[in-house]
Amino acid sequence: MSNQGVTYHVPVLLKETVDGLNIIPNGTYVDVTYGGGSHSKEILNRLGDNGHLYAFDQDEDAIRNKIDDERLTLIEGNFENLKKYLRLEGVKQVDGILADLGISSHQINMPKRGFSIRYDEKLDMRMNRSAEMSAFDVVNNYDERSLRIIFSQYGDLRNAGTLARSIVVAREDGEIKTTGDLIGIVSKHFPKLKQNKFLAKLFQAIRIEVNGEIEALKKMLLQSADVIKKGGRLSVISYHSLEDRLVKRFIRDGIFEGQPEKDIFGNVSVPFKKIGKMIVPDEEEIARNPRARSAKLRIGEKL
Repeated sequence: MSNQGVTYHVPVLLKETVDGLNIIPNGTYVDVTYGGGSHSKEILNRLGDNGHLYAFDQDEDAIRNKIDDERLTLIEGNFENLKKYLRLEGVKQVDGILADLGISSHQINMPKRGFSIRYDEKLDMRMNRSAEMSAFDVVNNYDERSLRIIFSQYGDLRNAGTLARSIVVAREDGEIKTTGDLIGIVSKHFPKLKQNKFLAKLFQAIRIEVNGEIEALKKMLLQSADVIKKGGRLSVISYHSLEDRLVKRFIRDGIFEGQPEKDIFGNVSVPFKKIGKMIVPDEEEIARNPRARSAKLRIGEKL
């Protein structure tokens, strides 16, 4: 491995998430969010010689960080195309899927990527750097209503309307080019003592929009129901309330909204059953890794 996973990304709920897969030594597993490879490494530690792991990432830094193990196939692509990529590898079904949603420590700590509020850099935030749309496009081209919806839904920001308005007004004086420009425009709308917390939520909202994270998550979850074998596991960590609601609802009902369909006898057919309760990090892990504070792990078993 070219970098140590620990320095690239501090994993959250590492043992609990992999425990949730209930790994069979000769099984086939998927880590749809490879990142620094910490979860993948733990899965490989539990697999036998005949087991195999397929991992996904669309970030070229993560691809360069590949673990040297013949039991690992690292796919450079978005997990929203899960079934397509697995089919290209000759795989129709797997024994489990792990997802650690959100952003890696490495991406936040790389100034040029524009993910962090700590550095004054170009507004970028693309996980796939060959993608066309960046944070610059969202901040400079989206209309006020679209910005308000993004800030409200993806950032849980109560003053989303005020923030959207301030950005649209500021654009009249010229393009908003850097993270510093954006922070200078919106910071006055946040309480001083909690400014960083609210700025992080704003950046999160823009990042989710830039990368189409909510739609990608929905597509991946729907495909997981086809790909995971009966008795196989789905183990997902989310960091945002909207993501967690989607994961919770999908494991419970197999859909994201409305009511699940019933057969003529009134029975509901759902693809998964939930395993245990939602798991959150303990205080010790949060002290070690503050990013873990908002993490929620949910586990489902294929019926």
